[in-house]
Amino acid sequence: MKMLYKLFQEIIENHRGKAVGAILGLAFGWFAISYGLFKALFVSLCVSIGYFVGKGVDQSFDFREAFDRLFRDRW
Repeated sequence: MKMLYKLFQEIIENHRGKAVGAILGLAFGWFAISYGLFKALFVSLCVSIGYFVGKGVDQSFDFREAFDRLFRDRW
């Protein structure tokens, strides 16, 4: 058990991006096989949007200002 813990610790410290990418790829593949490609793409899109909104909240991003700047010329 201690050796498995050290392995996970080494992966997290030195190969975090690869590990996260592999897990996300596995999850996307599973969704695509289970539910179909377009539903898997929709779920991936929702997760990505949720991530960026959550990141903005964590960094105190002003969504109202960004919305106004995005639609300033159109309204």
